[in-house]
Amino acid sequence: MAALGRLVRNRRAQSALRIDDAADMLGVSKDVLSRLENGRSVSLDKLFKVLDGLGLNLLVFTNQQTSAVLDAVEPLAGASPTREQS
Repeated sequence: MAALGRLVRNRRAQSALRIDDAADMLGVSKDVLSRLENGRSVSLDKLFKVLDGLGLNLLVFTNQQTSAVLDAVEPLAGASPTREQS
């Protein structure tokens, strides 16, 4: 959750949005967005609403698929993606 929160916060910052403005735009409360950005749990519907509104996607892979997928996207990213596991 911490890594996901950092991604959401960075995306919001790249968009030059204050947290309260972003929350209004995304249709969630400031508290929900703050909890998410700080790595705390939020409901799945709120999570997907925030991700969609910020132009982000969440992909789910099996543990066996994860390494292969990350190896495949590293050349596209230009840098090594974070390999954090929950």
